[in-house]
Amino acid sequence: MQQTGEMELMLRGYGLTTAEFLYHLPDHPTILQSFLWQHYDTAPEFPALYRFIDFWNESLDGPLHSVTYTHRKLISPSEWRSVAGELVLH
Repeated sequence: MQQTGEMELMLRGYGLTTAEFLYHLPDHPTILQSFLWQHYDTAPEFPALYRFIDFWNESLDGPLHSVTYTHRKLISPSEWRSVAGELVLH
């Protein structure tokens, strides 16, 4: 994905995905650590989230215990309105 502004991503259908990763510490496998991740992504495919999970499994030592996520579209094209005028007070 190219460097794109947040507003343009939202207008193209992206929403903010937040995921909490619980993983086992490599040196202490009985202890779970939490990691929060946020990225603009598209539902229901979640390509960015799955790329990050693949990166985690291939590159990091702490094995994943679970992933919990939420997704929120902050704006959609149907909510976008063009403003034809402006009212200025003093």
